[in-house]
Amino acid sequence: MKLHLDQHNAQYFVTGYGMDHVMVNGVPHTQSMVVLPEELIIPWAGAWADLNDRDFEILTLRAPEIVLLGTGPRQRFPAPEVYKGLIRARIGVEIMDTQAACRTYNILAAEGRRVAAALLLGG
Repeated sequence: MKLHLDQHNAQYFVTGYGMDHVMVNGVPHTQSMVVLPEELIIPWAGAWADLNDRDFEILTLRAPEIVLLGTGPRQRFPAPEVYKGLIRARIGVEIMDTQAACRTYNILAAEGRRVAAALLLGG
């Protein structure tokens, strides 16, 4: 799906996605990533099964107000221990499938919110 956006202050937006990729500013990426309004971090975590608390340290350091965890083609809930650092840092966490996380990220970034989308690709 292709997404269209208005002009905003954020530098990075999700402009499309598919089953095997996410497009950021028109460039397709096939690795898991973190998208913040002012930064793109690739690669991010490995596979869903390998997700651990160290993967979220990079997000805690950047201190967004909310992290949108996109868990691939379907919503899956990791154990709370995996993102306990975010909870301790009082950073909100919303868990959804990756496509929903992409759409939600764009809305919040366009509102000027301090948001991070942590996006896992694949099954």
